[in-house]
Amino acid sequence: MAYAAVNLAEKLERLTEQWSPRVVAELNDYQFKVVRLEGDFVWHDHPETDEAFLVLEGELRIDFRDGAVTLGPGELFVVPRGVEHKPFAEKEVRMLLIEPRGVLNTGRAGGERTAVNDLWI
Repeated sequence: MAYAAVNLAEKLERLTEQWSPRVVAELNDYQFKVVRLEGDFVWHDHPETDEAFLVLEGELRIDFRDGAVTLGPGELFVVPRGVEHKPFAEKEVRMLLIEPRGVLNTGRAGGERTAVNDLWI
């Protein structure tokens, strides 16, 4: 077996598309996904699971129907299952998502922003 660290910065440099999470590692049934994003996303939820956001670069605001949280580099926030939310980034954000395998980025909202799932980089 070959042992190698996952270099998140290198993976993010290879990722050119925005709003298209790519898997970099798995832990049991959970996937670690890098993503670059800028602008507004869609309102959505994940009724079956929590979703973790870890900002590596930039500033991310996650809007909720009753408030918002803003994350900077090195900050982590877990959106509880079933809570409707909408990420927003005024300038590009590079981050790591942690969620179970098979979770769609738009939850049950669907639409044109739904990324192909389970793609590795």
